[in-house]
Amino acid sequence: MESHIVKITAIHQVTHDVKCFRIEKPSGYQFVPGQATEVAINKSGWENERRPFTFTSLNHEPTLEFTIKRYVDHKGVTDQLHQLNAGDELILHDVWGAIEYKGPGYFIAGGAGITPFIAILRQLHRDNQLTGNTLFFSNKTAADIIYVEELTAMLGNNVRYILSREQKQGYENGIINTNFLRSHITDFSKHFYVCGPDKMITDINAALEKLGANANLVVFEK
Repeated sequence: MESHIVKITAIHQVTHDVKCFRIEKPSGYQFVPGQATEVAINKSGWENERRPFTFTSLNHEPTLEFTIKRYVDHKGVTDQLHQLNAGDELILHDVWGAIEYKGPGYFIAGGAGITPFIAILRQLHRDNQLTGNTLFFSNKTAADIIYVEELTAMLGNNVRYILSREQKQGYENGIINTNFLRSHITDFSKHFYVCGPDKMITDINAALEKLGANANLVVFEK
């Protein structure tokens, strides 16, 4: 089992409850945009508390990046991570994950479920291959949207923000369901990339099947 002790090199606030962590990159450590690893904190009592996090950096970069939402109520790993500082250590494990780019289509994300898509969209942007891709990004409020400025700059009119608990000019209000997908998607033969809470993934996959999407072209973490 692969294991690496690495230092945090920088931390910055992304939203009110999301931080970006820059981490040392072990020699030879490789991943595909969309993949993840299990992370633990290298301090007493937390070394075996491993949680999955997706890389939001790109493979060519000299450091790794994770973009992590804090769940204070859980009093668990994310809460501890948000209390760390540059210089503190993490333990990284094997790279894994089923989410990777297969071709142009629709990205459907809920909250922190955007993280696998961040690296994919950044890589496509770097390679000038974003054409033909659309992002639907659902959050409770506008303040919850991760990397809103960057996503808007990359995708322009091909990103739609949906707010479930707030009405605000420039944003759609509601949830991503069968009716939403029917009214916003013109080609159900394209690829679909889905990530978010488990129930959201189940519901959206069922809705896509109902609307005629090819199950073999729906990419999600199984």
